[in-house]
Amino acid sequence: MMKILYFAWLREKAGIGEEDVSPPETVTTVAELVEWMKSRGGGFAEAFADEGMVRVAVNQEHVQTDHPVAAGDEIAFFPPITGG
Repeated sequence: MMKILYFAWLREKAGIGEEDVSPPETVTTVAELVEWMKSRGGGFAEAFADEGMVRVAVNQEHVQTDHPVAAGDEIAFFPPITGG
């Protein structure tokens, strides 16, 4: 089981702020998790339609899409943060 958190417009499109999921065992990286999430359809497909606009943190550490994921991880998806 993984805890998935959605922030900002990703939360709006997914329709939820957080959930616990059990993806297939073949899901071992962030990129594979995103593909699985998109395959769930509806708001998930919409939220991840432009993957270039999605940032991710695994266990509160910003990572790239090739980062491994495993049961027990907390994965947060959020838009790019801009500041000035």
